[in-house]
Amino acid sequence: MKRPVLDMAECLRCELCVELAPHAFQVNDAGFFEVLPLDDYSDEDIHEVIKNCPKDCITWEE
Repeated sequence: MKRPVLDMAECLRCELCVELAPHAFQVNDAGFFEVLPLDDYSDEDIHEVIKNCPKDCITWEE
């Protein structure tokens, strides 16, 4: 299963991922963005996040 991965070194913390797909991304208590555990990451909102990330810091890991 493909899973999105965040490169926090490149992240601008723009919150686009959380806004477009709050069911898949969140800001944790330490202020870092993270991918939430899901059984399936194939929905269109997640694809839009990856496509529109301003720093291209979200990629697919298989």
